[in-house]
Amino acid sequence: MTEPAYRLGRLPVYPFAALNQRVRELNARGLDVINLDVGSPDLPPPENVIAALAESAAGANTHGYSGYKGTAAFRASVARHYHERFGVTVDPETQVLPLLGSKEGIVNLMLAYIDQGDVVLVPDVGYPSYSMGAALAGGDAYFVPMPESMGYIPDVDAIPDNVRRRAKMLWVNYPNNPTGATVEPGFYARMIEWCARYDILLASDNPYYDVTYDGFLASSALQAPGALDHAVEFISFSKTYNMAGWRLGAAVGSAKAISALLQIKSNMDSGHFQPIYEAGSIAFEHVPRSWIAARNQVYQRRRDRVLAELPHIGLTAATPKGSLYIWGRVERGDGAQYAESALTAAHVSLAPGEFYGPGGKQYVRFSLCATDQRLQQALDRLKTWYASQ
Repeated sequence: MTEPAYRLGRLPVYPFAALNQRVRELNARGLDVINLDVGSPDLPPPENVIAALAESAAGANTHGYSGYKGTAAFRASVARHYHERFGVTVDPETQVLPLLGSKEGIVNLMLAYIDQGDVVLVPDVGYPSYSMGAALAGGDAYFVPMPESMGYIPDVDAIPDNVRRRAKMLWVNYPNNPTGATVEPGFYARMIEWCARYDILLASDNPYYDVTYDGFLASSALQAPGALDHAVEFISFSKTYNMAGWRLGAAVGSAKAISALLQIKSNMDSGHFQPIYEAGSIAFEHVPRSWIAARNQVYQRRRDRVLAELPHIGLTAATPKGSLYIWGRVERGDGAQYAESALTAAHVSLAPGEFYGPGGKQYVRFSLCATDQRLQQALDRLKTWYASQ
């Protein structure tokens, strides 16, 4: 049989796919594995969003192709949301593009911009799709130092000149996955100025902007002066409205970047199911901030529970103000060893920090997306296992 394409040789197996397969195999053997690895919300979406989907899906005229750019009504709702939430005005026709979840948009943006020999600047602790997308597009990922001592902010001054000259894109992500780090608006202004100086596209992955704690209010890269000429931002309904399986997101920003992304996407997909767009508009326009605040209180309570137990399971962590994760530093051994033992001995699945790049070797990531009962059960198992060592 003929061999697969050369590009697959540049593309490792997606780490969470491999971990998921291991968990399935353990479950098939009758073991009860508690998943604290993936950030898939366990809480339901708002009731009016589910009702809107059901009502639209019951209609006779909502089942055809919705268009390569989605529906005009959904794009308009995204634009209104950006104006109301961030004070940013965008053109829904040229600066908004619906996505089948933000992950495909992240990878497709790199297919639109990156050629062989180009460099994508990727945080050395970051979402795996940034480096995977660069590899798939034929480019090279350069891991930008993002030290804990700097608050997990990319040290762009450390990028060598020969790398910067080849760079076409810089990825940022705040509130951050996996660290939970947050930034103030001035950070984006500095990044936009830096990217404009060197003709680099700033790609802001912003799915956690409404998953925040302790009164913190996250911002958007598009609030920075000049951002609409030099940046594109990705948002997702997966985390904001507990709609991970619905696969609904959007890219917002530079009209040039949106046009390039559309050219790729229109050759790959035909848009989403119309009722999902309609439900997404309901989420933006008719879900109150009080619903988001109440949901975040659930995560904050879980966050505090995990943090309180870390000394008893051999980990330390800063208190995150956003995202769905605890980024735990391993006191003995490294993250891969810790996660392997947690899985095989305690039957708790955590994400090894090295999944997120070379800066994550000493860490593991806890997801807060488990029921309170399962989360406590996982912590009890980890305490028993760690005490027995």
